[in-house]
Amino acid sequence: MAVRVDLNISLDGFATTTDQTPENPFGDDWSRLVGAYVATRTFRERVLHDTSGEGTTGVDDRYATSYFAEVGAEIMGAGMFGLHNYPDDPVWRGWWGDEPPFHVPVFVLTHGAPRPSIEMTGGTTFHFLAATPQEALRRATDASGGKDVRVGGGPSVVRDFLTAGLVDRLHVAIAPILLGRGIRLWDDLRGFESDYDVTAETAESGTIHLTFRR
Repeated sequence: MAVRVDLNISLDGFATTTDQTPENPFGDDWSRLVGAYVATRTFRERVLHDTSGEGTTGVDDRYATSYFAEVGAEIMGAGMFGLHNYPDDPVWRGWWGDEPPFHVPVFVLTHGAPRPSIEMTGGTTFHFLAATPQEALRRATDASGGKDVRVGGGPSVVRDFLTAGLVDRLHVAIAPILLGRGIRLWDDLRGFESDYDVTAETAESGTIHLTFRR
């Protein structure tokens, strides 16, 4: 069992965008940040339920396939689930649709009032908890069936797990764009790479896949 992270970031290290509007809730920058991943055949099949066979099949798709492989449980922040958009709506079920792509137990870290678990189509169940990274990891490990635990994001949650020394493998897909603002993954992580072996691979899209393995 390993603790894994896969994250899309910009050249200047930002994993979030700030150009959202009510009319465009994701903003134009988000599609630029995750464009190579969204274009893959694996993303189209797993997330969009598109079985046409469309999508890229090169290096980016290989990493997209490994993103879902051998994961037994997921940990994410409230923002990744979508609670920041509807913090007071007790029936909000997240923005992942009726059949989220995880198909495993997902533990959502919150700071608000407890919420009941939500069982979704396809094997995903969202559990909500206020916990330290260590406590959340224990819960997720118990539920993982011996498979890997993935810390899905966002960057603040990932940084907390990295700071606590809990991540065995960090994969960042670095998009060849500059954002200039948002939440940066690398803040306060000076020297963390000294505990890892580092490899890099450049995809046909220009995305750099940088992997840190303990």
